[in-house]
This record gives sequence, C-alpha cells and structure tokens, in this order.
Amino acid sequence: MQISKGVEWAVHAAALLNGLPAGRGLKAEALARYHGVPAPYMAKQMQALSKAGITRSSRGAHGGYRLARPADQISLWDITAAVDGKGPAFRCTEIRQNGPCGLKPKDCKKACQIAAAFAAAERAFRESLAVISLADIAGQVVDDASPEHLTAIMQWLGKEAEPLSDSQS
Repeated sequence: MQISKGVEWAVHAAALLNGLPAGRGLKAEALARYHGVPAPYMAKQMQALSKAGITRSSRGAHGGYRLARPADQISLWDITAAVDGKGPAFRCTEIRQNGPCGLKPKDCKKACQIAAAFAAAERAFRESLAVISLADIAGQVVDDASPEHLTAIMQWLGKEAEPLSDSQS
C-alpha cells in the first residue's frame, strides 16, 4: 500500500494549524512556504481537508485555513481518507476465473483467500490510523522538539497567521 505524499503534507499542515491562536488562520501559500512544497499542490490538499470537514477556510484578504474541530477529534485515518479517498487499496479482479484452470463464477461464492487477506490487512491499517489523533501527533512533536525550535515555530505563526474574516467556506 502506498500513501500519497499529499497525505504527508496534509498531516503536517493540519498539525501546524493546531498551533494557531483562536481566530487566526493560515493561507495555503504560507503552509506551502513553511513546508517547502509547491503552493498549488498544498492548496489541493487543503481543499480536500476542507471538503472533508477537517479544516475550515475563510475567504478574502483576511482569509486562511484553521481546524474545523478539535485536534483530538481528527484521526490520521480522517486525513488519509480525505486526501487519498476511502476506496479499498486492493481491488480483486477475480483472476482466479481466468486461464485454462479458471473457476466458474458459480464456484466463486466466497471471497478469494487472497482478497480476504488483503481486506483484513487493510482493516487493521485503517483501524490503527483511526486511533491516532492529530492531538497525539502534535503532542509528540512538542515533546520531541527543542525549546528553540518551538519558539521559532510560534514566532513564525505569529507573523504569518491572519486574523480570520467571518466569510467561511
């Protein structure tokens, strides 16, 4: 299973949004600059998070993104599903019905053992991401960061965070 880099970028962006003071937001361009990634691609991830209800955006000169709900109510699975979709990673094509010894469709009433194994693995993967919250990640970042780095982050946020207007999308 390959997770897109968009998921990585979205989790990093959401973790940074978690540190914003109330009533402030960050533009997608600022998030892209902070992480050193292309602005159009970061904007795409932020739109996906907004569409999923993970972030809220305010438009206009004093616009930007902020979390739509508390970080402890946003899981890594929520972000992964918002960016990469909720569809299964493994899609069985019933290859067991092909070739000279292929099974007849009437003999394939049960899911193939291979498809069942991948489905079980994917359930475990999703469940493991669903129990890790954005607050857990943010807490680990704070615990692992030096005081100097945390100060630098807070100073950057103080300079870049915009007061939000009332217009939301």
